[in-house]
Amino acid sequence: MNDAEEIKRRMLEQMQRQMEEEQRLQAEKEIMEAQKKALLRHLLDADARARLERIRMAKPEEAEYIEMQIIRLYQMGRLKERITDEVLKLLIKSLLPKKRDIKIRRI
Repeated sequence: MNDAEEIKRRMLEQMQRQMEEEQRLQAEKEIMEAQKKALLRHLLDADARARLERIRMAKPEEAEYIEMQIIRLYQMGRLKERITDEVLKLLIKSLLPKKRDIKIRRI
């Protein structure tokens, strides 16, 4: 019985450590996300933020990529002023690959 209780106690401790680690990682992720949103709020005007949110609803991966590229440009010092909707459109065109037209021919 003593060994079984010891094993049970160890498993409980391990599960508690895992849960604490997951909570810590979640909290760090939320802090990073809040910092990213605050920085983007500073860098983008209202129309550009709205466009980026619409992109996020349709294609979350592309929106994340665009956000990271905007932050990278800011960190490199290449952004001198707020990004307007028109500038964001140009940035998106340059960042995302062009879609290929697929034509199907019947024989």
